[in-house]
Amino acid sequence: MKSVEIKDVRKLEVVERDDINSHGNDVVVKVLNAGICGSDIHNYDAGAPVGLVMGHEFCGEVINPGDRTDLKVGDRVTALPISPCGNCEACKSGNPQYCSTTWNNAIGLSLTNPGAFSEKTFARSDMVIKVPDSVSSMEAAMVEPTAVSLHGVNLANIEKGDKVLVIGAGIIGMGSAMLAKLFGASYVAVSETNLKRGEKAVSLGVADKYYNALDPEFLNQVMTETQGGFDKVIECCGNGPAVSSAIMSVKPGGTVVLLGVSTQPITTPLVMGVMKELTLKGGIAYTKEEFVDTLKLIEDKKIDVLKFVDDVVSLDEVQKSFERLTSGNDDAIKILIDPTK
Repeated sequence: MKSVEIKDVRKLEVVERDDINSHGNDVVVKVLNAGICGSDIHNYDAGAPVGLVMGHEFCGEVINPGDRTDLKVGDRVTALPISPCGNCEACKSGNPQYCSTTWNNAIGLSLTNPGAFSEKTFARSDMVIKVPDSVSSMEAAMVEPTAVSLHGVNLANIEKGDKVLVIGAGIIGMGSAMLAKLFGASYVAVSETNLKRGEKAVSLGVADKYYNALDPEFLNQVMTETQGGFDKVIECCGNGPAVSSAIMSVKPGGTVVLLGVSTQPITTPLVMGVMKELTLKGGIAYTKEEFVDTLKLIEDKKIDVLKFVDDVVSLDEVQKSFERLTSGNDDAIKILIDPTK
């Protein structure tokens, strides 16, 4: 079967891998759509691990239901890509994202579980969720990143009337802004270094205002226009300047949620966090309940995730799609892959 593997720094290659028709108790699927994620871009930039088939956001058609007696061949499914143990305190409390094994065999994030940048993939049967008929395959492939945004908004405890700043207008930032509005925020702004993405957040209706994160007057403008800072800030970039902006632009007693991931140490003015008595929270992935809730929001038409999809490409076009997403001057937010093209 045709798959896309990491070969080197910023180099992907279409290869032939062994076909999958059964895989123990796992559910084997024909991939219908898969999304390119920010963590995929981290691996692409690093060129590692070599041989990894990425793709942890997907919808597929069941080829083999494994041990799931409630599924049949032809059903459409998506899945939580994580690999929690199911027995630890974190798992039993409904927080598998805390489990120490969650990322060990994650789909598309580990060499042991090749992902959905392929014609077929497999998922742990207890992580598989059936997709309702009213939800398209493209929408189902958007559940995973949107669930990350939902987790961040829940951690921020968005309340009616809140003023919210989202730092970073990638898919997680866009989803966070959209959900903040849904949960009652009266004013949502986005800060972004990419002018086209920032303007797109406003044109898509998920943000009321775009701030240029590179503008030297950014902080003065924010503090003046909000009369002292935002109630809640959701940071979706994971770099020093972004985290610093989050701490500086939130009001005293406010909440900052860090959804961005940095693999390197960063420098940030924590003294302001102390002086403002901020609540600072990290956020990773989601609970299983939040994943299911996200699918339900899409099913009930409470949110529109397809407006973030800029293109649908074949496996042969994946390399060019990564180049587009990392150019820094393109307004693309989400590119989906259709291995059947």
